[in-house]
Amino acid sequence: MRPVLLPALLAGLAGAAAAQPVNERPPTWTIQCIDVSGNTAPASCTVPASRVDQSELICTCPAGGLRTRVPICAAGQRPPPESAALNRTRKAAARDGSLEGDTFEGRPICVAPRNP
Repeated sequence: MRPVLLPALLAGLAGAAAAQPVNERPPTWTIQCIDVSGNTAPASCTVPASRVDQSELICTCPAGGLRTRVPICAAGQRPPPESAALNRTRKAAARDGSLEGDTFEGRPICVAPRNP
C-alpha cells in the first residue's frame, strides 16, 4: 500500500507547485504552451469561479508544447505582434521554461491580461 501513496503524494505536491502564488493580486505571470516552431498552442487552465479573482490554479498543455511561464503585460503595455520572427525568438527564449525578461525588437514578450 505504501508504494502507491508516495507517487500520489508527489503528484499532488507537483500540482500545487505549478499554481500561481496566492499573494499576487492581480497575477503577474501565466502559462503558455510553446510548440517546436515557436507558435503558441492552447493551454488549458483551471481558474476560480470569480470575476474578481483572475488567478489560475493550474495550467496544462493538452495539445502538446513546452509549458512556459510568461509575464502578463503591465498597464499600457501590449504584447508584440505575432510573426515568424517572434516565433523564432520565442522558441529560443523558451528553452529555459520562462519568457520572463526576454524581449523582441525592444519590447518585452508578454501576454495580455485575461478578461474574467
